[in-house]
Amino acid sequence: MAAFADRLAELGLELPSVAVALGSYVPAVRSGSLVFTSGQLPMQEGELLARGKVGAAVSDEIAVACARRCALNALSAASSVCSLDDIVRVVRVTGYVASDPTFTAQPAVVNGASDLLVDIFGDRGRHSREAVGVAALPLDAPVEVSIVLEVAAT
Repeated sequence: MAAFADRLAELGLELPSVAVALGSYVPAVRSGSLVFTSGQLPMQEGELLARGKVGAAVSDEIAVACARRCALNALSAASSVCSLDDIVRVVRVTGYVASDPTFTAQPAVVNGASDLLVDIFGDRGRHSREAVGVAALPLDAPVEVSIVLEVAAT
């Protein structure tokens, strides 16, 4: 994982440990050349970075940081089933934003995840995406992100 690790170091980032699943699922699954991660919350050292709805208890800026952390956690989950050096491209990002009823900037929040992936992978990090506002997320998290990656054949 040297090249991926080097890029993270250049960005001042560190890949966290794989988060423990909150239910009957695994953090990631590989099927052929695709890796699908389960939804990742903005956990850091076992704690949520924030709680509550974006546009009310959580500011836009904190929500963007949460989305960024979710993407980093998703890469960690992917590392449980593949080498991150084998990533050919990021295919898709799905972001859920626990939103106050008047909040409509979900795409700007999920940009936190998208921008991180482009920062790490360059053009290989450009992807299709969904940014969805929801009433609530597990543990009262403000953001949840999952990713689909294409990896080189082994």
